[in-house]
Amino acid sequence: MRKWIGLAAALVAAAALIGIARASAAPILFRGDIARIDAAQAKRMTGVSWRRGCPVPLRDLRVLTMSHWDFDGRVRTGRLIVHAAVARDVLSVFRTLYAARFPIRRMVPVDAYGGSDFRSIEADNTSGFNCRFVEGTRRWSEHAYGRALDVNPIENPYVSGGRTAHRASVRYVDRSQRRLGMAYEGGVLVRAFDAIGWGWGGRWASPKDYQHFSASGR
Repeated sequence: MRKWIGLAAALVAAAALIGIARASAAPILFRGDIARIDAAQAKRMTGVSWRRGCPVPLRDLRVLTMSHWDFDGRVRTGRLIVHAAVARDVLSVFRTLYAARFPIRRMVPVDAYGGSDFRSIEADNTSGFNCRFVEGTRRWSEHAYGRALDVNPIENPYVSGGRTAHRASVRYVDRSQRRLGMAYEGGVLVRAFDAIGWGWGGRWASPKDYQHFSASGR
């Protein structure tokens, strides 16, 4: 009798272990949420990534909270701020990237870097809205309208005259070698933005802005 009880207990334990293994092997579903800018987020943004005189009021922006894969194959949760009019399209892009396990280093609003585009790039941060001018001009960037994203900016640098301002990006200036997180023709990142009708800075004649995707193509 004890022998049969012991065997039954072993079978139950084995079944439990199989169940745990199956659960751990189950795919982690993509999660995405679109929310209005709340009071706390507005406070973090005001005077940093947004100020009076910006071309878009805070009420027209949305916070996207989304699952993404990192470069170590782990699921993370990131946040982007974009214009309300493009929020659902952007969410669909990141759902596509998630399904393909395309890695993203990090994804937080640019306020975490004091609104500095340079510091955000140095951190390899994927970002959206930032009320700023195009560098060297008094013309609003597409980011100031919440209709542009920079994705993995170290792996996808802004290149002018064959050079980049970021040391970690030097190895990525040569686009003939495809590495994790890179944007290239036919790749899932470029195809995902093509699917919503956005333009890619990697197609510009010069300079090349491989990280940059926008609704206007500018």
